[in-house]
Amino acid sequence: MTDTPRPHLHIAYPDAQIRALLTGTRTIALVGASANPARPSWIVLKYLLSRGYDVTPVNPGLSGQMLLGKPVVARLADLPHPVDMVEIFRSSDAAGGLVDEALALPVLPKVIWMQLGVRDDAAAARAEAKGVTVVMNRCPKIEYGRLSGEIGWSGVNSRIISAKKPVLGGKGVQRLTIERR
Repeated sequence: MTDTPRPHLHIAYPDAQIRALLTGTRTIALVGASANPARPSWIVLKYLLSRGYDVTPVNPGLSGQMLLGKPVVARLADLPHPVDMVEIFRSSDAAGGLVDEALALPVLPKVIWMQLGVRDDAAAARAEAKGVTVVMNRCPKIEYGRLSGEIGWSGVNSRIISAKKPVLGGKGVQRLTIERR
């Protein structure tokens, strides 16, 4: 038996790859969005919207309602436009079916991103076979914050002094960005 290259194991992602994915993404479908402000999916939705992403919440129980000013759709097939990224905020058991839904869209997303604790290696292989980049067990909010210097790897403010010029985000709030200057 000859040694063949092993597929990416989705354990570690280079910062440059995550930065490129986040800067190359403008539209996101957030599957599993919640209307409860205490839920992580609501917090991530709000954060991504505040960073300029066009996020469409996906949740069959909230379909037709507005969530943070965005209309909620029931399923990926109901998206009003193509998206760059499908973010899966559901359990690993549900991820495979959701990846298949994303792969059935008329225009494939560039990225399928599975939230912290969510992995489905078989679904990732199906997506990658169609040319879609997959990130598993990561949070785009945490990755954006970490790469911009807003937060450290643990998800809290790192208190690191940075020479990066902050971007004022309105209402007197400073926001760092992952865009290179």
